[in-house]
Amino acid sequence: MKKKVLSFALAGLMALGLFGCGGEGGSASGSNGGAEGEANSDIKVGVILLGDDAESYTAAHIQGIEEAVSNLGLSEDKNIIWKYNVPEEQECYEAAVDLVASGCDLVISNSYGHQTFMVQAAAEYPDVQFVSMTGDFAAICGLDNMKNAFTNIYEARYVSGVVAGLKLQELVETGELTQEKHPESFDGEGNIKVGYVGAYNYAEVVSGYTAFFLGIRSVMPNVVMEVNYTNSWFDIDKEGAAAEALIANGCVIIGQHADSTGAPAATEKEYQAGKLCFSVGYNVDMQEAAPDTALTSATNNWGVYYTYAIETVMNGGQIDTDWAKGYADGAVGITELSPACAEGTAEYVEEVENQLRDGTLHVFDTSKYTVDGQQVTSDMIDLSYMDTYEGETKEAIQDGYFAESTLRSAPYFAERIDGITEDAPPAE
Repeated sequence: MKKKVLSFALAGLMALGLFGCGGEGGSASGSNGGAEGEANSDIKVGVILLGDDAESYTAAHIQGIEEAVSNLGLSEDKNIIWKYNVPEEQECYEAAVDLVASGCDLVISNSYGHQTFMVQAAAEYPDVQFVSMTGDFAAICGLDNMKNAFTNIYEARYVSGVVAGLKLQELVETGELTQEKHPESFDGEGNIKVGYVGAYNYAEVVSGYTAFFLGIRSVMPNVVMEVNYTNSWFDIDKEGAAAEALIANGCVIIGQHADSTGAPAATEKEYQAGKLCFSVGYNVDMQEAAPDTALTSATNNWGVYYTYAIETVMNGGQIDTDWAKGYADGAVGITELSPACAEGTAEYVEEVENQLRDGTLHVFDTSKYTVDGQQVTSDMIDLSYMDTYEGETKEAIQDGYFAESTLRSAPYFAERIDGITEDAPPAE
């Protein structure tokens, strides 16, 4: 099992943001070897970052670049030029142009909001490859040197949901979670309530929370989920308040696609106050923020992509226009299982992860969910970007499952499946 925890001082990170918005590929592992400081290439890579290493979404990308540098025998001092704290504004374009002027062969930005400015620069410098991480219109913008990349993080969210489902199963089997003891944690049909703190109602978030829910339901079918949005990638207070509202509604598990420790910390506080609740986080191990309630977190290993992309440019090749990899390539995983997890979780999860790796398990298997009471047999995806770039409309259902992140790297699963409600009102 891939267990990735940031090497940065976690205590410092926990006060800040955790993760935000945030084709066929070549080899993800470097072939050149060598230690950092013994650069074996004159490549220059420019990296435009929304934050710095004090903010863990950016810290994860920094770690990924550093991993690539080590894998490929490069030197940060010689081969990497950093641009920190670049907002999603014209300053991003200016940073990209400056990096080209500094001799960069590859320019990467790590935030979705950088994308339009990266395209602007890419149009002016066709001999330089540009990558907008988490972007969604490289393939239709008409520029051969513009690229997008994401991970199949939905796979890791499914696995983190399995961890949550096993915990619910244990709570029920031990008699700790019953309708008599916790009537607020069951709906009128006897389904157990779980909750999710989401940043926005974008497809990226919908894809993630649906995968999480399906993971839970693969273990505990009688589950319903409430999603509360904060309309912000990073807001500790709003995320904490959303988690508290969900717990007040009786939710036993709180998942998240938001950028701080707000939800895990709130879950821990409510648990200490006597509520039955546990947390599943995102991107980094949350055990410091929620020592008794954190179970695990879904996480990315950006080093897989950065090693591939930088090595491709080093070798004179073209990076894939859309790149998205998951468990099979080590690009996603979950963080270390906490002591709060159910007994036997590690062994069960290993089997699930192996099925994802070998392709025998598909997260969005259409036999496992319905929309308005009906099984989904067709889901046509318009790949256009608003009115700016026209894309094709393609069928996403393939061989009985929704093929996420194959038509493009960025998620596009946006179905509201049965069993999930959004922005449910607080219980009276």
